[in-house]
Amino acid sequence: MNDSVVIVTVTHNSSAVLPRFLVTARGATRVLTPIVVVDNASQDVDEARMLSEAGQARFLGLDSNRGYGDGIARGIASHAAAADFILISNPDVEFAPGSIDILLDAARNNPQAGSLGPKIIDPAGTTYPSARPVPSLSTGIGHALFSRIWPTNPWTRSYRPIPVVSSHDIVPAGWLSGACLLVRRSAYDSVGGFDTSYFMYFEDVDLGDRLGKNGWTNLYVPEAVVVHTGAHSTSQSRDAMERKHHESAYQFLSRKYSAWYFSPVRGILRLGLHLRGRRHLPGR
Repeated sequence: MNDSVVIVTVTHNSSAVLPRFLVTARGATRVLTPIVVVDNASQDVDEARMLSEAGQARFLGLDSNRGYGDGIARGIASHAAAADFILISNPDVEFAPGSIDILLDAARNNPQAGSLGPKIIDPAGTTYPSARPVPSLSTGIGHALFSRIWPTNPWTRSYRPIPVVSSHDIVPAGWLSGACLLVRRSAYDSVGGFDTSYFMYFEDVDLGDRLGKNGWTNLYVPEAVVVHTGAHSTSQSRDAMERKHHESAYQFLSRKYSAWYFSPVRGILRLGLHLRGRRHLPGR
């Protein structure tokens, strides 16, 4: 019951959502939990610093934006005291009371759990698909080529979230959303943490995949609930972020299937993601 936790979040022009994040995080656990706010070169950096300090959080301002995973890694490295667990979260998350403690209890009862994720809902109460299988090259190609014109295609269906019958179920998953994720520090360190070459998107897929390959499990704990109020820092640059998502998807799958004999299908995947991305460009 004496496990230590540090909460790390990364902001980018996110001052509007930071106060609720800090307040609800404090109410989500009985454990005395330090919070580290890492700012990725925001325009509102001064306000983010002021709000963080008012909320008794440690503030780390970076002079350049190297991505979400890099910001998380720097926040963890900056925390002098080694914590048993790291709660990684977007700043536009609001925690239900006791939600972090529920994740911690599940972690204590499942010592092989490298990461544990809560049920993530939007403000309307719709559940976000935050626990999924690790994507394969075939599902990546099929999803990239057909998801817009044939939404019920079998490749997109196979990438849907892990089914859960009861909120009390604890369900293994291939990976869990980095929007809110409790990670065991020993597991995080054993795989080298986030791969910071991912600027945004798929760093959580990659982490879950590497944890699984190294003998850890990723557990979805739907009894713990958080509200994701929206992709605040990316809402004003959706086209650029859509392209970045496609680039990260290709990066992950091309590394997973790097053998020379996969070269033709990597080419098809790149083409599919390129065509899918072009449909999101302005004027299209």
